[in-house]
Amino acid sequence: MSITDEQMIDHAPENARQMLTGDGEAATRPAIVPFKIRDIEINPPLILSPMAGVTDVAFRCLLKRCGGIGLTVSEFISVEGLTRNNPKSKRQMRFHDYERPFAVQIFGGQWERMRMAAEMAEEVGADILDINCGCPAPKVVKHGGGSGLLRDLTRLEKILTEIKKAITIPLTIKIRAGFYDNHINAVETARLAEACGVEHIALHGRTKEQGYKGRADWDLVRQIKEVVKVPVSGSGDVTTVEEAFARWRETKCDGVLIGRGAMANPWVFRQIEDAIAGRAPYEPTLEDKRNVLLEYFDLLRADMPEFAALGRMKQLAGQFTRGLAGGSRFRQVIYHSHAVDEILARIEEYFETIAAGRTYLGEEGEACTEEDAPVLDSCEVVAT
Repeated sequence: MSITDEQMIDHAPENARQMLTGDGEAATRPAIVPFKIRDIEINPPLILSPMAGVTDVAFRCLLKRCGGIGLTVSEFISVEGLTRNNPKSKRQMRFHDYERPFAVQIFGGQWERMRMAAEMAEEVGADILDINCGCPAPKVVKHGGGSGLLRDLTRLEKILTEIKKAITIPLTIKIRAGFYDNHINAVETARLAEACGVEHIALHGRTKEQGYKGRADWDLVRQIKEVVKVPVSGSGDVTTVEEAFARWRETKCDGVLIGRGAMANPWVFRQIEDAIAGRAPYEPTLEDKRNVLLEYFDLLRADMPEFAALGRMKQLAGQFTRGLAGGSRFRQVIYHSHAVDEILARIEEYFETIAAGRTYLGEEGEACTEEDAPVLDSCEVVAT
C-alpha cells in the first residue's frame, strides 16, 4: 500500500502534521504512518533488520520487549541446510507469537530448494517470507545466493516466480544497490521483483563490492519508491531518531530497517516510535542498561547451551557498552570471563562502579582504553 503526502498528513497527529507541512521548527520531521504488506500492518513502520549470528530468537525477544518494532525478521537461513534437515537451520525458524508480525528470511541460489524452504517457512507459521539478495559474504555469493542474485536476474526471476506459486503468505525481498560498484541495478531489480509478485522491497544502499564500507545510498530508496507501487523500505546507517526522520523526509519511503544500531542501543526503535507519536524519545537509565544485559543473558541461557550463551552475551556487551564510561575496560573483563557467575559478577561490579561516579578499573586495578568491541557485519556469521 503506497501512501500519498496528503494521506500522511490526514492520518498524522497534529504535531506530526507540523513536521510535514512546515509549521514551526518541527518542519524538519515528516509525518510517519504504518504501512501494510498485503493485509499485515507494520506498525510502527520500523523493521529489525536480519543479522546472521545476531537476530536469533533471544535477541529478537529482547528487542521486542524494549518496544517500537513493527516487524521482526529471522536470521537469514540457508535453504541448503533447511531442506536437508540441518538442526541449526531448523532452529533458526523458531519464534514466539508476541514477535508477530514475523518474517523468515532465506538465502540460496537454487530455485528448487528456495521453493522447498519457502514452503517450510509457511508451515511453521511465518507471516511473511523474505528473500535475501543482499549478503556479500563470499561463501554465500559463490553459490549464487545473497547479493550474487543481483548479477543473475534471470535466476532471481525464476526463484521469485517459483516461490510465489508455492506459498500463500506475502513474499518480500531485501536487495543491495547492485553487485558491482560500476553497475548499480537496484531499480531494475526492484521492478523485476514487483513484476514477480513481491509485496515489499527493502534496499540496503551499498553494493556487494562495497560490503559495509562507506555510506549507504538512500537516494536509491527514493528512486525505487518512485517507480514501484509496493511498499519500499530503506536500510543502512540509521542509529538515531534524527537519522530515521531524515531518511523518511528525503525518500518518502514506507519503512526503515535498523540492524547494527540496535545492538548499540536496544531502545532505538522505541525512541523513534516515541518521536513519531510526538512524545519525548525514551532515555534509558543506567539501571535500564544494566537490566537489559541481565535480561538478555537470561533469554540466552534459556535458549541455548551455556558456552554458546556466554559467546552471544559477550558479543552484545561489546556493542552495547560503546561510549559508556569505562566501557573499554569492561569489555576486556567480559571477554576474559568464562563462567555464568563470573559474567554476572562483572556486570554488577561495572554498573555499581559507574553509578557511584567512580572510574571502572576492572579486576587488574588499572584503566585501559585501547581495546574496543569489534564492528560486526550482518553477514558476520553465515548459516551452513
